[in-house]
Amino acid sequence: MKQKRAWYKLDNAGKLYPSITSTRVSTVFRISASLYNPVDPEILQKALNNIIGRFPYFKVNLKRGFFWYYFEYTEKYPQVQKETYYPCMFMLYKNKNSFPFRVLYFNNRISVEFSHSITDGMGGIHFLKSLLIEYFRLLGIQPEFQEKISKEEAEDAFKRYYVKNIPKPAKLKKAFHFPFKLNAKGEYYIITGIIPVNMLLEEAKKYSASLTQFLLALYFDTIQEFIRLHPCKLLPVVINLPVNLRNIFPSKTMRNFFISLTPQIDFRLGSYSFEEIINYIRNYMAIALNKKHISQHIHLNVKREKTIFIRLIPLFLKNLMMPALYNKFAERNYTTGLSNLGLITLPKSIENLVERFEVYPPPSMGNIIKVTTISYKDKIYISFGSLTKNTEIEKIFFRKIRKMNIPVKIETNRE
Repeated sequence: MKQKRAWYKLDNAGKLYPSITSTRVSTVFRISASLYNPVDPEILQKALNNIIGRFPYFKVNLKRGFFWYYFEYTEKYPQVQKETYYPCMFMLYKNKNSFPFRVLYFNNRISVEFSHSITDGMGGIHFLKSLLIEYFRLLGIQPEFQEKISKEEAEDAFKRYYVKNIPKPAKLKKAFHFPFKLNAKGEYYIITGIIPVNMLLEEAKKYSASLTQFLLALYFDTIQEFIRLHPCKLLPVVINLPVNLRNIFPSKTMRNFFISLTPQIDFRLGSYSFEEIINYIRNYMAIALNKKHISQHIHLNVKREKTIFIRLIPLFLKNLMMPALYNKFAERNYTTGLSNLGLITLPKSIENLVERFEVYPPPSMGNIIKVTTISYKDKIYISFGSLTKNTEIEKIFFRKIRKMNIPVKIETNRE
């Protein structure tokens, strides 16, 4: 029996992305799992067919309304594809009958790539885990796992936790940007460092810091060293730090539910020791990761959408305006981004069949280098996504870790 045709509004964060997407700013991120055995494409397709109905809010096509885009449920099924090119490339999901995500395979790797218009990293992880569990079930391995489906999964949690009549967060000013040349269109480079996670955690404990705080401090210190080596016009260094709001507000949404914190250090004030950077980040996070502070960001995001002027602008004008507004009020205010998706776990019966996970950030012209991290078993995978051939930032970052007597294995898709 066919499911009743349904449509879904884009969530508050997702509404922006279809209007700003381009061949350079794809707004596409990737989460991948590497297996110990080669992927069977036919089994993978069957697994995708079997689970996609459990995610009806992903089994959709993007449609144009007069004022906003919307998603419409489709009876068609997405097809797995063999990976042939760079990751996180432009996705033609504005075309009729195209999906806002894709499932790729190459040798022993399964990857899912999502447009940020439909979900965030946590939604993507949940989808990939469900796909892996079904893939192995079809191979005769029955995971000891029973998934519960929640009615909240399709909700726009931003609207649910929106609070009226509270002040907006402070505005950001223009941030320092890396003085590197852009790649040719369609080229996206990844450098991944594979590191024993317990050794990094032990190092973080020396500074009474969490792993995210430690990596953030390390990244600030990396940029500080780059500035010392290459004197240039300075502005505050601002790192975009996405925060999963499901850890703060009770929501089971599978759509976007994150805000970006913006720790910043102005190196025009002088040189900062690593201890000073760590202390700043600990204090910043203690203040910023507070429901009242987070509510200000949710308020600002939803308030913009609710503004009568914005609501009444026709979609074709929004598509013309949004890229410039995004550059002015978002990308220009960040130097780079760092996102830690945390520790991935799988059912015991299949965890030894999966070697590793990786996550790649969406390419961005305004922030031409971004970092994402994910942990699995005893390793952490730190991936730099870059739209430039320059690799100085990556080299400085991983060199600092090696100076702590922590081994780092480097992999890259660069030639």
